[in-house]
Amino acid sequence: MNLLDLDARWKRFNDPDRACPCCGKHFSGVFDIGFEEPQDWPHGPRTSEDMAMGDDRLTPDLCRLMGRYFLRATLPLPLRGADETFHFGLWVEVDRATLHAYIDTMEEGAPFSGYGLTANDLPGFDGDAMPVRLTSTGPERPTASAIQGPLEQAQTEGLSFDDLLDIYAASGQDIRPHLTT
Repeated sequence: MNLLDLDARWKRFNDPDRACPCCGKHFSGVFDIGFEEPQDWPHGPRTSEDMAMGDDRLTPDLCRLMGRYFLRATLPLPLRGADETFHFGLWVEVDRATLHAYIDTMEEGAPFSGYGLTANDLPGFDGDAMPVRLTSTGPERPTASAIQGPLEQAQTEGLSFDDLLDIYAASGQDIRPHLTT
């Protein structure tokens, strides 16, 4: 048994058969938040697998924008009192050498390590770019680990359920009212 199992809101949040009495919505537990492009991408949503606008280019995993380079990563945030992890699917700005090192490992499935700055405003955290370490042990997207600040603290200590609900609310998905009764 996990500590969060004692929270009635957590039970409602994880019960796919429960319909919210006010609106009929169903919830089935933790869901991740992802970003389709870096925050500074000015060309609108990606409309094809490989979108090019002049010299700018956006694919599902890589981006070149006005001489800047980005790669897509996941940033895990464990939940205190549960055996679950919430993830941000975010973009990280890296230098050219790091981007090419990552591309080389993508093709080979080799381990990768590098550094960069978050390139999306993460709901619930300061909007400034935050330094992260990137690691990957194979062909999957790299994992971002915050190096300092509140994001690093959240990765180390974990999020409370209320922190998670605040992140959802800050992203425009306030589900708190649906978990009260």
